[in-house]
Amino acid sequence: MKFIDEAVIEIQSGHGGAGCVSFRRERSIPLGGPDGGNGGKGGDVILYASPARRTLHQFQFKHFFKADNGTPGKGKDKTGKSGADLTIDIPPGTIVSDYETGNLIKDFTNAEETVVIAKGGRGGQGNAGFKTSKRRSPRFAQPGEPEESLKLKLELKLLADVGLVGLPNAGKSTLITSISGARPRIGDYPFTTLTPGLGVVQTEWAEPFVVADIPGLIEGAHKGTGLGDKFLRHIERTRVLVHLIDASVIDPDNPLQNLRIINTELEQYNHGLITKPQLIVLNKLDIPGAQEKALAFKQASDEADVITIAAINGMGIKALLSAILLLLDRADAKVE
Repeated sequence: MKFIDEAVIEIQSGHGGAGCVSFRRERSIPLGGPDGGNGGKGGDVILYASPARRTLHQFQFKHFFKADNGTPGKGKDKTGKSGADLTIDIPPGTIVSDYETGNLIKDFTNAEETVVIAKGGRGGQGNAGFKTSKRRSPRFAQPGEPEESLKLKLELKLLADVGLVGLPNAGKSTLITSISGARPRIGDYPFTTLTPGLGVVQTEWAEPFVVADIPGLIEGAHKGTGLGDKFLRHIERTRVLVHLIDASVIDPDNPLQNLRIINTELEQYNHGLITKPQLIVLNKLDIPGAQEKALAFKQASDEADVITIAAINGMGIKALLSAILLLLDRADAKVE
C-alpha cells in the first residue's frame, strides 16, 4: 500500500430539517390548532484517531465527506429524524488545519481521540412551537439551520520514540528488522526504503519503545533532493535520534563527512532536530576493512560514545539497545 502522509479533504455536516406547518384535522375537532413538528438535527462530522490506521491512504481518491441531513418535521407534532453522524478515521499523529487559513484545528497526538470538526445544523421549529394566546394559528415554521463546510489539510507525522536516520544504504532497514517485528523491503541499492516504517522493540529489561525508519536522506534533502523533505517531518516528534553510518564506506581522510551531511540536512530542515539527543552508530563492521575505518571515525569524532554493530548478524545489537534505552531515560529526565 502506498504511504500517504498528506491529504486535502472537504467535509460538510448535515443540514437541519425544516419545521412543519400543519394543523390538527379531525372530524370531532374541525378547528384544531397547529401541530407541526420540529425538523431533525443534521449529522455532525467527527474525526477519530483510529489505532488501526497507519497512513492517509483512504483520502487518495475520496476527498468529499458529508453527514446526513435531518428530515423535516411532520404533522401531529412528529419531530423529524436526526441525520446520522459521520465519523472519519485518521491515524494517530495527524495534524488537522484549515486549508484556507492554515490555522491549526487539532493535533491528534494520542490514539482514540475524537473531535467534532463540523456540527450539524439544528432542526427548524414547527408551527406548533409558535402558538401563543394571541397567535393561535401560526402559518409559518423555521427552516433548518444550514450545514457547516470546511476544507481541511491533513498532515501525518509518525509517533515514535526513536528516529533512525542516515544516508541510503546505511543499513537502517536491516537494523529495524533485526531489533523489531518490522519487515521492510531490503536491497543492495540506494533508496531501497521508499516509505517510513515503524517497529516496536521489546527487551527483557525495559519497556518497549517504537523506532521509525526515515528513508530518503541525502545531501540537499531539505531542498527536495532525492526523496527530499517528504519524510523529514516524521522525526519531528521523536524523542531521540539514532544516526546510522555505513562504516565500510568511511573515507579515512574525511571520516566525519557522512555524519556532517545528515546533520546539516536536519538543521536546515528544522533547527530543533539537531538539538535532539543523538546516538552515533557505525554499522557493517562485518565487512573487511570496516574496523579500521571505524577507528578513524572514533579518533576524529568528539562523541564520547560511538556504538559499533553489524546489523546483518546481530553483532553489538544488545549494546545498542542498552544505549538507546539510556538515551531515552536521559531525554525523559530532561522533560521532567
